[in-house]
Amino acid sequence: MKLKATLVAALLGSTGFAGMAAAQTDLTLWYHGGGNTVERDIIDSIIADFNGGRSDWSVSLEAFPQGSYNDSVVAAALAGNLPCILDVDGPVMPNWAWAGYMQPLPISDAALEGHLDSTIGRWDGEIYSVGLWEAAVALYARQSTLDDLSLRTPTLDAPWTGDEFMAALEAAKASGNYEFALDPGMAWTGEWYPYAFSPFLQSFGGDIVDRSTYQTAEGALNGDAALAFGEWWQSLFTQGYAPGTSQDPADRDTGFIDGKYAFAWNGNWAGVATLDGGVEDVVFLPAPDFGNGSVIGAGSWQFGASGTCEHPEGVAAFVEHALQDKYLAAFSDGIGLIPSTTEAAAMTENYAEGGALEPFFSLSEAQALVRPVSPGYVVAAKVFEKALADIANGADVADTLDAAVDEINTDIERNSGYGH
Repeated sequence: MKLKATLVAALLGSTGFAGMAAAQTDLTLWYHGGGNTVERDIIDSIIADFNGGRSDWSVSLEAFPQGSYNDSVVAAALAGNLPCILDVDGPVMPNWAWAGYMQPLPISDAALEGHLDSTIGRWDGEIYSVGLWEAAVALYARQSTLDDLSLRTPTLDAPWTGDEFMAALEAAKASGNYEFALDPGMAWTGEWYPYAFSPFLQSFGGDIVDRSTYQTAEGALNGDAALAFGEWWQSLFTQGYAPGTSQDPADRDTGFIDGKYAFAWNGNWAGVATLDGGVEDVVFLPAPDFGNGSVIGAGSWQFGASGTCEHPEGVAAFVEHALQDKYLAAFSDGIGLIPSTTEAAAMTENYAEGGALEPFFSLSEAQALVRPVSPGYVVAAKVFEKALADIANGADVADTLDAAVDEINTDIERNSGYGH
């Protein structure tokens, strides 16, 4: 009888383990960083830790090259084959939420406490996605350049005015020491344009669309402030301050390091390479203020639940797990981006107090403005990019901005206002 009882107990025990294993529901995660082994390794470690410590959920990863990722998600949505966990670029999220590709993320308020606000993706009053990092843009300069040209070093509390900025470019141009005074990054295309250049428009007082209603671009993109921005933007190229759209990509990568440009408008992701390139006295300066404040772009890649996922609570559990400071710090040290909490920043090599890239965290806190939070942004961004490229190449400013407004408004009308 004792042997029989022991056998029954063993069978019950093994059945219990089998039941626990069966209860572990798999959640597939699609990720955009398939070509980056550092990112992939960090994501793999987060998933392994999550899977090893739970009996309810497990996550499996499928990584895509960034260039084809968004198209893959759209195609899968149309075919009804979305995974449970989606990686989404912050400004794209409202479009995916509006289209039903994503659903609200039932994440706890406690998990988001202390995070940079721009890392939290909101649409229609609800949270849909959360990011593990942020990105910021600054004006790169050498302190020696500022000193040689007798320029005031701007600070976060006292950035250059628009006039001071143009005076700095003129001084650099007049010195004869540089091929161009400023590298805005014209060799880069796509999302770089609205991310990097619309903050200048916003500092002038305009915008890509009217954010009070999101029903029109009229007045925002072609009003007096936008026209002033457009004329200024064109002057950068017509007056020889900056290289145009035919800029050699190699010059974008190393031109500032090589001394071809006095100033460069670039992201924190280029900071380590600049330091490694021998620019020991590089300083990361805040955006100039053209009259309506200093502004930089915000909102990077984030995680959320697909619209067809039957287990959004499992997605939330994974996201909360991934938001631990140790993982945020690992991503920052691995790929150079800004950790989304001060606690994580303090754990990193570059963003801790006194770290080489510490200024970027403050820039994100003080100057960050997310791109227009609208499903229509994905179309408006492409229209904006074309308009700015055309203006840089000499197109009439007023006509180009009016045409851009018409194109954006037509798209909004065709989509019945995108649910705003």
